[in-house]
Amino acid sequence: MTLTETVDAFHYGRFHLVQPKGIGHRSGMDAMLLAALVTGEGAIRVADLGAGAGAAGLAVAARLPEARVLLVERSPLMAGFARKTLALPSNARLAPRVSLLEADVSLTGRARLAAGLADDVHDHVIMNPPFNARADSRTPDALKAEAHAMDDGLFERWIKTAGAILKPGGQLSLIARPQSIAEIVDACGRRFGAIEITPLHARAGETALRILVTAIKGSRTKLALRMPIVMHEPGAHDFTPFVDALNNGLAAYPRLPR
Repeated sequence: MTLTETVDAFHYGRFHLVQPKGIGHRSGMDAMLLAALVTGEGAIRVADLGAGAGAAGLAVAARLPEARVLLVERSPLMAGFARKTLALPSNARLAPRVSLLEADVSLTGRARLAAGLADDVHDHVIMNPPFNARADSRTPDALKAEAHAMDDGLFERWIKTAGAILKPGGQLSLIARPQSIAEIVDACGRRFGAIEITPLHARAGETALRILVTAIKGSRTKLALRMPIVMHEPGAHDFTPFVDALNNGLAAYPRLPR
């Protein structure tokens, strides 16, 4: 099968992504908002679980000039797009700080270690896991279904891996649908505390479409529900200035002072 691909600019051209056209998952704003949750200085280590072609991880590397990012992707096809992405001349400034690991995020124990996901090494773990129920995923595109459709226990498996590979005090960040709040909080369990949840609304008065979640490994601080982020002004299609800045790597969305 001959695949068609595109090269897409993000962050006003500060990095580019090679993506499949017509099949699979194409990254967009979800990945950019996820990347905006990462803050820090110096050579922080960030793991992007289920990285696809690398959008969120590269967005972190583009905004934080010393961050070192590990892209973790199970699909050989999508890992191939990530390799093409890292080989682009336009990404030459970022590529030395970004590496790719072809591995299954849900591996555990010795299998996970053997795959290259070591314990207690990352300052941040980010993830944009599949969040559609299988019954809701009716696409004939198997690659897209894999990227979008959630298996039972997915959050438990992915968050368990995040807890293993994060340093004590490290931050987990993810984007998901509001319907997954209970499962996410349950999966965090005693591994993570200081959970912060931010609802994302297209417009004021509308139902939240996504939630941004951060949590700290080993913390016992209680959960906080943050002020919602509204993406568009009433009657407008453009993003608000703040959301536009998050989307284009000009601002971060840090955690609350504790």
